[in-house]
Amino acid sequence: MHTTKQERKFIETVWRYYTTHGRHDLPWRNLPKSLSEADQTYYILVSEVMLQQTQVPRVLIKYAEFLAAFPNVRALARAPLGDVLRVWQGLGYNRRAKLLHVCAQEIVQKYNGNFPRTYTALRELPGIGPYTAAAIMAFAYNEAVPLIETNVRTVYLHHFFAGEADVHDKDLLPLIEQTQEKENARTWYWALMDYGAYLKQTLGNQNTRSRHYTKQSTFKGSDRQLRGMLLRRLSQSSQSEASLVVTCTPFTSVQITTQLHNLMREGLVERTRRTYRLPR
Repeated sequence: MHTTKQERKFIETVWRYYTTHGRHDLPWRNLPKSLSEADQTYYILVSEVMLQQTQVPRVLIKYAEFLAAFPNVRALARAPLGDVLRVWQGLGYNRRAKLLHVCAQEIVQKYNGNFPRTYTALRELPGIGPYTAAAIMAFAYNEAVPLIETNVRTVYLHHFFAGEADVHDKDLLPLIEQTQEKENARTWYWALMDYGAYLKQTLGNQNTRSRHYTKQSTFKGSDRQLRGMLLRRLSQSSQSEASLVVTCTPFTSVQITTQLHNLMREGLVERTRRTYRLPR
């Protein structure tokens, strides 16, 4: 596939940045060679799910802790969900932990603990969306598949759509495919992500010019904050609704009741008589 002069210069820029400033020491990029393919893929899946809407420094701590508790997909699959949620505390977006748990169970039950090797089959797993499936293909299997996330999007918006607004991902895809490193997809996407993170730090959020951009809602006082607070309390001990109302200030009893019911509906909390607890 023929690349233009602009595309070749772009590729050189990305590689130059990565060579000098890339985050080469991230643990999910330096997996032990002794790991089986299934374990390597599991480690990558855990990192990708954790990194969704969470900054790398926070993930680094929890990643090691999570893998110590659940060192392979079978260990995660057989663990009680409550234990998974306890280890997950501090990362937020606790539904990710539940979906990761369900995904592990299906991999064990349907694939005997081995991950499927096609994008289509990966997409059929619980909680595996388009990006996560593509990330597994690229980072676990070194397959050159189109992959778009916030940092990758930042790089292409900056270099090829300067000054443009409302840019659709379908406009980025041909460029992503044209500039892909076919034989070294894994490292190429690492380079794109690191360079994109740098651009965001130095130039601001280029993703506001994407049609897919949505501004994250304020955390303080939100349902998300309350849900995290409730799960954090329940990870310590089973509690009554009355005790949760006392400790989960400044939220009202109505807000707490509503979110407890939502958490039960999602399978993240159980109730026995008047006591709430994490699932067993």
